[in-house]
Amino acid sequence: MTVRRLLALPLLGVLLTGCGIRATEVPTDFGPAPSRVPCSLAGPDVSAQSARGVPVQVFLLCGASLVAVDRTVRVPEGTPDAQRRVIVAQGLLDQLATSPSAAERSAGYTTYVPGGLRVSGPGPKDPEDTLRLGTAPSRLTSYALAQLVCTLSDSAATEDDGSVILAGPAPDPLRRYACTDEVRDHPGTTQPPSSGVPDA
Repeated sequence: MTVRRLLALPLLGVLLTGCGIRATEVPTDFGPAPSRVPCSLAGPDVSAQSARGVPVQVFLLCGASLVAVDRTVRVPEGTPDAQRRVIVAQGLLDQLATSPSAAERSAGYTTYVPGGLRVSGPGPKDPEDTLRLGTAPSRLTSYALAQLVCTLSDSAATEDDGSVILAGPAPDPLRRYACTDEVRDHPGTTQPPSSGVPDA
């Protein structure tokens, strides 16, 4: 029996080699695992610094989340508060619709807000902090709406309470939208919570 077992060992080794199974004593190094998108800029964004205006932040999509990015909006000095709110809101929309800079794109940033989106102030029966968009919020993608709500609710265009009153052109009904952690973390699947707003 011992002789037979000794003779069988070389044959077993040949069979295993033929099947592509090879023993190894040293761990194989296939290099580092692919790195995730950093979602952070390597240095200051020159395009944002070169523009002069009011410092603001807009929310862009990076990976599966919304991330705040520094921008500036031009507002003429001496502009009344009501008009200033609309100017800031329009500037934020324009910044959201602008393609991210080369540095931002390389870091993984993108935007879903369509170009040419216009905003105006309240109608005759709207609360004073209402913003009416040229397109009804319900017609925007979930990503675009999340970007708009989170950007506007955290800006000088609103009452600084973490929410924003939005609607499309009259008579589209007003709704108060809020930006939550869930919306920032999952803008593609989580709609900004909203509630109806009565006429002023």
